[in-house]
Amino acid sequence: MNHPHLKPRFPAENYLNRELGLLAFNRRVLAQAQDERTPLLERLRFLCIVSSNLDEFFEIRVSGLKEQIRANTPVVTTDGKTAQEAFRLVSAEAHAMVNEQYQQLNEVILPALAEQGIRFLRRSGWNEAQREWIRDYFHREMVPVLTPIGLDPSHPFPRVLNKSLNFAVELEGKDAFGRSSNAAIVQAPRVLPRVIRLPEELAGCEYGFVFLSSILHEFVGELFTGMTVLGCYQFRATRNSDLFVDEEEVTNLRTKLQGELPQRHFGNAVRLEVANNCSEAMTAFLLAQFELKPVDLYRVNGPVNLVRLMQVPDWVDRADMKFSPFAPGTPRGLSKGANIFESIRRNDILLHHPYQSFAPVIEFLSQAATDPSVVAIKMTVYRTGTDSVLMESLIRAAQNGKEVTVVVELMARFDEEANIGWATKLEQVGAHVVYGVVGYKTHAKALLIVRREEGGLKRYAHLGTGNYHPRTARLYTDFGLMTANDEVTRDVSEVFKQLTGLGQARTLKHLWQAPFTLQQNVVAGIRAEAEIARAGGKARIVAKMNSLVEPEVIDAMYQASQAGVEIDLIVRGVCMLRPGVKGLSDNIRVRSIIGRFLEHHRIFYFLAGGKETVYLSSADWMERNFFKRIELAFPILDNRLKRRVITEGLKFYLADNQQGWEMNCQGIYQRRRSNRNKPHNAQVELMASLGNT
Repeated sequence: MNHPHLKPRFPAENYLNRELGLLAFNRRVLAQAQDERTPLLERLRFLCIVSSNLDEFFEIRVSGLKEQIRANTPVVTTDGKTAQEAFRLVSAEAHAMVNEQYQQLNEVILPALAEQGIRFLRRSGWNEAQREWIRDYFHREMVPVLTPIGLDPSHPFPRVLNKSLNFAVELEGKDAFGRSSNAAIVQAPRVLPRVIRLPEELAGCEYGFVFLSSILHEFVGELFTGMTVLGCYQFRATRNSDLFVDEEEVTNLRTKLQGELPQRHFGNAVRLEVANNCSEAMTAFLLAQFELKPVDLYRVNGPVNLVRLMQVPDWVDRADMKFSPFAPGTPRGLSKGANIFESIRRNDILLHHPYQSFAPVIEFLSQAATDPSVVAIKMTVYRTGTDSVLMESLIRAAQNGKEVTVVVELMARFDEEANIGWATKLEQVGAHVVYGVVGYKTHAKALLIVRREEGGLKRYAHLGTGNYHPRTARLYTDFGLMTANDEVTRDVSEVFKQLTGLGQARTLKHLWQAPFTLQQNVVAGIRAEAEIARAGGKARIVAKMNSLVEPEVIDAMYQASQAGVEIDLIVRGVCMLRPGVKGLSDNIRVRSIIGRFLEHHRIFYFLAGGKETVYLSSADWMERNFFKRIELAFPILDNRLKRRVITEGLKFYLADNQQGWEMNCQGIYQRRRSNRNKPHNAQVELMASLGNT
């Protein structure tokens, strides 16, 4: 939905479609699986990532389009399309991409793995010894947890969990009670692994795997004694997973969410995946059960859930077929045991993850939890995982009598349950737990520590572009700033006061904050560059983010381009701006980097008449980040660190001609090629320069 006061100044054809932009991003991820330069097991992993991304795309974006179609809303998006038009285009592209994905799996990746002694054994090729072992596995591990449900008047079609693996079985004959149901459903419990490894001596190769679906297909008849199985077909339904919680009406958000979460698994179906051998009759029956149309059907040649193959690269001990091991570096003076408060007092510290370790952030909080001089700790929590050393430190700090305040975002999509769990544990040890501001997700990444020192209380802060999540800090590119700058830490303290208390928002000296000043400061920064360009000065903007969809910012950049501002955008995912349109955006270039790590930092650079203003942020340039979330953008004031951000976060990426893609004005991406230029790969070069090599 568009923000009410943001009517685009430019006609609809000057914007690209958001949903198609998301699918274009997934095409770039799929290209990693198709790229022979990518190690083979990593190609399999990228194939699984595409499936995982598409799952969420259907659960959230496609379900949103379907809701609009169902409600017959006359909403027209920024790019001028109705929900029906967008759905038609999205559906055609998603079908094409899924077909390409399975073609890559079956024709390229599985045969290449087989050549390396990693085989997925098909039923038709099992020898007698393998069949016997698998049959024993079926009876020992599977039968006790399977519940076949015959479909008849007293056994209606079961409630099928979102994204769960199920089998539709066509039957003939009568059962023990004389019933002659011709269909049954067998649900595969989530406790069962989807891929089973055979003993090496039995497999005839180093790594022999069997799909759970193959085992069930082979022995499903043993679940229906005396009846004839005519067909057995795997299927999977994807459901609307957007939680509906009317925050205006909720008195206790946590209680309401806990009641709402279980229903997520049973939202309206938006997609049906079936194996390509599924009979027409059974396909029609399943579509009817889920109230779906043929356009919502995806017939696939292989397992209906490739996400469950994600573990295979971890199980296979073949370093030659994976990315080479990488150990992040630790800046001098921040090794374990060093007094982190002294280090921060001396100079601001910039951490560039995953090239540099997340350990100093963990150590910062760990030392604060036990340091007798620390009197208070305040922190925002958006995604931190179910097993978090940071949360344990907060609990320890509260137990040690420190004032601990945690702003927990309960509406962090797909992390709600983990966050409810931590909120409960923190409350039990006496920490103050607040859920931010009703109607606004707290997405800012901030940690404030107050310490009693000579001369009074001293504040220390950590501000980041990414979550307080040690696991994703090894996979996502993010910047984190540790500072004791009195003005910056006073701003951070003011933000926490807003989040936990009441009162008017005070003007912050350095931080830009959504929903108050972030968007208008970004627009003001763009317009200031345009003014400099109109006056004949040199003007430049470079911005890096995950998504660019907010119309007023796009409009400001179009106008800046027309004024002569050189603009480079590095956008990992969706970009609704059209670059390189004559007379509109001649001076704007858009590129995307897809590589080993997920590009996640947000960096905003303005030449500012030679002063070079650099902000880092938790926020993408989207309506939700600007107007429906609490977000922060923070400046890099130390000139040495500013140069690092410009070099490591922007220049390396602009030079990348290995993992970089350039977008044309139609929204089509072309891979950048080195040709005669020296090859540059930003992620590889940053690993070499910042990692422990």
